[in-house]
Amino acid sequence: MDQQSSATMLADRSVIRVAGDDVRGFLQGLVTADTAALTPDTPAWAALLSPQGKALFDFILWADGDAVLIDAEAAQAEALAKRLSMYRLRRAITIQPDDRKVHWSSAGEGIPDPRLAALGRRWLAPASEPTRDWHAHRLSLGVAEGVGELGAGETLWLECNARELNGVSFTKGCYVGQENTARMHHRAKVNRRLVVAPLTETGPRTRAAYPELGLMVEHRRIDALGDAIVPEWLAAALAETASD
Repeated sequence: MDQQSSATMLADRSVIRVAGDDVRGFLQGLVTADTAALTPDTPAWAALLSPQGKALFDFILWADGDAVLIDAEAAQAEALAKRLSMYRLRRAITIQPDDRKVHWSSAGEGIPDPRLAALGRRWLAPASEPTRDWHAHRLSLGVAEGVGELGAGETLWLECNARELNGVSFTKGCYVGQENTARMHHRAKVNRRLVVAPLTETGPRTRAAYPELGLMVEHRRIDALGDAIVPEWLAAALAETASD
């Protein structure tokens, strides 16, 4: 595939560059992923949480030399940058937009999506034609992302399937929202999940609806998943919970 000319760009994503004094240490105390494990070939899905452990923003972190690039929802990029700046205090750290764009392909070159290999491959490069295939592909695999689906401080990070999709480290130490997240994990108290389901009548559980795809994202109790899409990665987690 010719990455520069093919329709691969995710038009709803932006890139933020965080650079300066001990960037990884700065982010390590804030986000759910272990920034020490980042390499050019191993990005990480992560979130910035509220103190209660609820998702405010989710994003993918990329190593870029001494800097870290944040592959973020474009509509939330400015708000995310401002939130990170609140924690910067007097540290010599810059948080700025980057000109590169996020690209995706179902196969071929690029780096496997850190959440789930079946999601395909991503890379950062100059702008090209935007793809229209990503959204349907992601939802078909039962993966939710972004404020519109996760909510802004409404959903506990583990209810967003963060453990199953490699979005949290339980060994890295403290970060914002860590205490409640760790407690839920060790007590196996994840009673609700964000799931994708065929579009029917929406209600209080509905986070997002996509009539053009016939799908919706809902926040459901695990004992009332109903007609939700339950892919292998989620089925395995639910089976583990049931056996505890």
